[in-house]
Amino acid sequence: MTSRPRRLPAPALPSDAAAANLLLSILRGPDPARLLAAGITPTPALLQHLRPALHALPESALPAIARWAGAATAVSLLASRGLFAAAWRLLLSSPSPAPPLAAFAPLLRRYARLGRATAALRAFRFLRRHHDRYTVDDEGDESSSATAVSPLILTVDALCKEGHPRAAVQLVEQLRREDPGWAPDVRTYNVLLNGWSRKRRLDKVEKLWAAMRNAGVQPTVVSYGTLIDALCVMRRPDQAMDLLEQMRDEGIQANLLTCNPIVYALAQAGRFGDAHKVIEKFPLYVVAPNISTFNSLVLGYCKHGDLAGASGVLKSMLGRGISPTARTYNYFFMVFARNRSVELGMNLYNKMVNNGYEPDRLTYHLLIKLLCESNRLELTLQMIQEMRTSGFEPDLATSTMLIHLFCRRQQFEEALAEFEHMFERGIVPQYITYRMLMKELKRLGLFELVQKLTDLMRSVPHSTKLPGSYRDKEGDDAIEKKKSILQKAQAVSDVLKECKDPKKLKLQSPEETDVEAADRIVTSIRRRVYGDGCSIETMVL
Repeated sequence: MTSRPRRLPAPALPSDAAAANLLLSILRGPDPARLLAAGITPTPALLQHLRPALHALPESALPAIARWAGAATAVSLLASRGLFAAAWRLLLSSPSPAPPLAAFAPLLRRYARLGRATAALRAFRFLRRHHDRYTVDDEGDESSSATAVSPLILTVDALCKEGHPRAAVQLVEQLRREDPGWAPDVRTYNVLLNGWSRKRRLDKVEKLWAAMRNAGVQPTVVSYGTLIDALCVMRRPDQAMDLLEQMRDEGIQANLLTCNPIVYALAQAGRFGDAHKVIEKFPLYVVAPNISTFNSLVLGYCKHGDLAGASGVLKSMLGRGISPTARTYNYFFMVFARNRSVELGMNLYNKMVNNGYEPDRLTYHLLIKLLCESNRLELTLQMIQEMRTSGFEPDLATSTMLIHLFCRRQQFEEALAEFEHMFERGIVPQYITYRMLMKELKRLGLFELVQKLTDLMRSVPHSTKLPGSYRDKEGDDAIEKKKSILQKAQAVSDVLKECKDPKKLKLQSPEETDVEAADRIVTSIRRRVYGDGCSIETMVL
């Protein structure tokens, strides 16, 4: 048996656990207001501990949570658990001063995410009627002024980001009908443009753009950036380049958010010459390419299998003083994994580490996939150990690939050991992995291991779904059963087709019982499928 590195137990975090227990004990106690004096910092980990316990907390604990973590965070927690009534009570019962308008944003977003656009619109109407129920932070910055941040912007933004731009447009149109003197500003148009762009409705984006220009609303760089991104997503980079020139003519300063999508779209289309020409024109727009610009080129070259071109971009990056990231290298590793180029992949990995660049989790996933599919067990185990050393514990994908590799090498005991380690780490293996391992253990007669594997899977809830391709490979019985069902269905169809007059289709005579009628119909169908000489008794025997 090949020795492999054992996983060291993860260090416990007593401070987090103790803080979570203290937090819940205070909130469930007689005086939740003591939470502010407890010295507990509202970290994301603590909020995760708090989220599932919200249903069981007393009503008096909610104001304490709002003072401790902030009103917006408290409302977001309650809305994420579907406690909308509690969230509204918290917001409306707050003593002076009133909660900030931003505290209502999580409610609007959660309503929209659940498809409850009507509820979001009711919340908007409430906020529009009751200005005294919220405050707007205004520290002299335009982005936080009442004009920029309003109930309308929050509502339209929530609807658009959660996939309901049509409802947002209808709201704006309704407001225009109610007040003919009111017109949406450029920020409202920008949010609506972004909403249709997210839905990939270029026709709606172009229609809204034309309406904005006809209304005399001057677009901003955000407006142009949204339209350019929509065009690039729909693979129309040439129109996007025309918009860059239009921006220049109108005196609007371009930025990377307007230029990089064009480079990405051209690279994805394999138009590398045009992509490089666009980058050469960046100085005309007073824009300098960044890591995202070059990553788009590297991805495009790797997608089209041109590793020489991707390497040239990498050298150009280094020449400009731009350091590649793990994502840059991952594009190369994707090609190596697809082509099973183990030597090239390991050489690049060694250069990456030796030059001081840190791999991320995806880097290790791609390399482990490459090594597993190339049947390189020793290198796979070494890479998993380096993955742990870098602070990334093996996850479901990593362990599944390793188990499949062990099975291909007929090392079923090692595969079962890794299966057990997944449970120790709190990971439930995929059902297809369980079935594959179970089938091989049964074939080898290792019934003790079969029972052990069965007990492990029974100990946790798990899905029993399998891919259709896997079911076809389970054996000839399943295929024959499907054929038999189809033949019987065809026989029933033929019987119904031959009988033109429904009155002549006597399924049951007055003297027949239900059982006799059923037997007669089944016999007729089986004769058509198996031949006239087949009787019920023969089929049963």
